[in-house]
Amino acid sequence: MYNPHSFHIPVMGTGFTIDTPLRVARYGIASVMSVDDNLMEKVREYYCGVYHETYVPILKDEPDSRARRITEYLNFVQHIVGLQIQALRASHFEPGTEITEYFELLDDASPLKLEYMRMLDVRDTEKRFAAQHHLRAQVVAGAIDVNILTKLDRENYKAGIKLPREDADGMAALRGFANSNASSSVVFSAGLNPYLYSYVEKFPDFFVDAQNQIKKKITLKVSDFRSAYVQAKIFAKKGVWVSEYRIESGLNCGGHVFPTEGYLLGPVLQEFKDKRKKFTDELFEIYAKALREKKNISFPEPPLFRITVQGGIGTSNENRFLLKYFEVDGTGWGTPFLLVPEATGVDPDTLEKLAHVKEGDIFLSNTSPLGVPIYNLRNSTSEAVRKKRIASGRPGAPCTNGFMAFNTEFSKIPICTGSVAYQKKKIEALRELNLSPEEFEKQYTQIVDKACVCHDLGDGVLVKYGIPYRKIEAAPAVCPGPNLVYFSKIHTLKEMIDHIYGRANILNTAVSRPNFFINELKLYVRYLKNRVSQARPQVTKREAGYCIEFYKNLIEGIEYYKKLSNHFIEETEQYRERFLEDLELIREELERFAASYQVVFCAEAQLV
Repeated sequence: MYNPHSFHIPVMGTGFTIDTPLRVARYGIASVMSVDDNLMEKVREYYCGVYHETYVPILKDEPDSRARRITEYLNFVQHIVGLQIQALRASHFEPGTEITEYFELLDDASPLKLEYMRMLDVRDTEKRFAAQHHLRAQVVAGAIDVNILTKLDRENYKAGIKLPREDADGMAALRGFANSNASSSVVFSAGLNPYLYSYVEKFPDFFVDAQNQIKKKITLKVSDFRSAYVQAKIFAKKGVWVSEYRIESGLNCGGHVFPTEGYLLGPVLQEFKDKRKKFTDELFEIYAKALREKKNISFPEPPLFRITVQGGIGTSNENRFLLKYFEVDGTGWGTPFLLVPEATGVDPDTLEKLAHVKEGDIFLSNTSPLGVPIYNLRNSTSEAVRKKRIASGRPGAPCTNGFMAFNTEFSKIPICTGSVAYQKKKIEALRELNLSPEEFEKQYTQIVDKACVCHDLGDGVLVKYGIPYRKIEAAPAVCPGPNLVYFSKIHTLKEMIDHIYGRANILNTAVSRPNFFINELKLYVRYLKNRVSQARPQVTKREAGYCIEFYKNLIEGIEYYKKLSNHFIEETEQYRERFLEDLELIREELERFAASYQVVFCAEAQLV
């Protein structure tokens, strides 16, 4: 589980990291790709031309095409990265060469970087050559992982007949990964999927071998400890070990958000830290029993696993604090890398807009047909096209992928709520209800808010490389986290990595940036306020109970952070004072809000 870098680049959208491994894996940087097989096929065709490889298309109507496309793309990426690593190892240790860049990009405190620096000081030619030979042997590629959004497991149809469960989107994606040559991880995000988790057992590579090695690993993206434990226990009972728990802020992240009930990132990380040994021992007992019964394999010690964290990290001090105090094994930096063309697939127009983002430009929207809030950019091309369609009287988008086609309100075969087909029928049905103008407008807006997220989030990379796609108008969407406002220009890969490791500071000096724990807390307060506002005027007892628990967890989180500030040893006294002042102001805001909505926070028993 060796990682040259202490950070990784998480999955972003469907297209922003689809080719990131081809760009950064040779420098030892791990990244995560989506499993949009349509996009993978187009990008594979493009890169086959770039690298002069033979391209044999896999047509959509061919048997098991989704799984086979994913397998073929992963094998292709693995092959090209392997060639890149060979070329890098063969290059000379001279300024500007790739092997020099490989080591220069490493954290200055990493053992490998220190070994490289010692080599530079060696004057004896023979000893210097030996040191370089040893360094070449240490060069490894960054992990080439894939992300499966567990909620996107649409069952498929052919000629109106439902196909077997194994042909559902999520299961086909898992099969595509499992059948590939990749020795990496599948990241399961968005919660538990029993069908998908059971399907893992069908593939031997997910089980430990006789040498206690796992070729294909499981990573769980979670927002709290309980979720991690419940899901890991399910896998342990199957004899499958979870190799990484990727903790993500429920709100201070990009893409779809999955808020906790007010459990803040700091207390969540503390729980992982405090319970890590007990957590490991309990899971290993379950896992070892299942492994003996299923595979007749026994090991005295549990396999290794990592705990990583991502969401809103913005400074090298924050990065180091997470690594040192919470003892996590790595961090994820997503949104800032949207400003790094060397690493991500963002089209020029969107890139320029991202580089000039201001407060309020990024908002939590209801755009996703998944029914889960998703961050959006107000002036994205996708938003402009969506509004243009509404203005023309034809809201909705052509449904080309269908990954979010789950609605059966108007048809036996599910359709997407962001599609023209659905929105036309839904609006027609709405007109027949004879609602008041205000209520009609409210429900109409809820309908047309939905957009073609699965296609639009992949358009950017197609536009960037000039890849045609079914003659459909390109409408790139982007889903950056709110942390982007603190970064204000386009950067090189070196500049971004230097920032992460504290060798440079690329933050927007025109914007005052609080600690990222404070930023997340503010987002949760805003979320609670919106939740209460949406629940009124009639608040159910259940909703009130949720809000009360949410409020209580936020208050407890604030008290936790007050104590945590004593451990900000790398920060100035002024920084710590501001942190405590921010906490107090937010607490006062919360208390005023609760006092003004006593029907929710103080009279639960009187609610229906």
